[in-house]
Amino acid sequence: MKIGIIGAGMIGTTLAQRLATAGHDVEIANSRGPETIDPAATSTGARAVEAEDVTADVDVVIVSVPISRVPDIASLVQAAPDSAVVIDTSNYYPLRDGRIPELEDGRVESLWVSAHYARPVVKAWNAITSQSFTAHASEPRDHNRIAIPVAGDDDAAKATAMSLVEATGFVAFDAGPLAESWRQQPGTPAYCTDRTAEELPDALAKADAARSPKRRDLAIAAVTERAEAEGSVSAEYLVRLNRAIY
Repeated sequence: MKIGIIGAGMIGTTLAQRLATAGHDVEIANSRGPETIDPAATSTGARAVEAEDVTADVDVVIVSVPISRVPDIASLVQAAPDSAVVIDTSNYYPLRDGRIPELEDGRVESLWVSAHYARPVVKAWNAITSQSFTAHASEPRDHNRIAIPVAGDDDAAKATAMSLVEATGFVAFDAGPLAESWRQQPGTPAYCTDRTAEELPDALAKADAARSPKRRDLAIAAVTERAEAEGSVSAEYLVRLNRAIY
């Protein structure tokens, strides 16, 4: 498949590496130009391109940018073919993104994203830390393989997204319709806790929409404090923290 990735941060970079390795035709872009993209993103065959070209003639668009940037890149997503599957990896963090009134009022994040793009989206790769995503891919025979929830309303689009999740080294778990994707948003038991496919259903079921924003903010405050004290935060700490606050 031809895949366009918008966003060249840690998740976007790893996606470009893994999906190109899996044999897909991958292009990646950011807002600052192809010359600014980390060479690691193109180390396995992906190509860095201009933002206005990244969604041309693609089968899949993967958007991996802070949710506050969604309105800015909506036109790029809308320029993709009508048949293209759009995958959203974003998460809402008010400390980083500023307060977005609709999300503060409880709108499901990816429903808000879908409205901005004016097309259906599938939510995937949002509920794993960039560190775990980089370090913990494994083969299908690994019984402790980390599961990644995938939510969406179109069965064919979701199946495409799930196949790509598997290609990046994780179990793809069908997490239901997009309206239920709040169960994999920050502050929930499924978010950045490295669950297996056996553990993930219970984690999704235990999500509490009323409490998750408070837990999200508690976690980010703890991460910020530790980063300021120690200079960095390990993947193991992030997983332990997210598990502990639930």
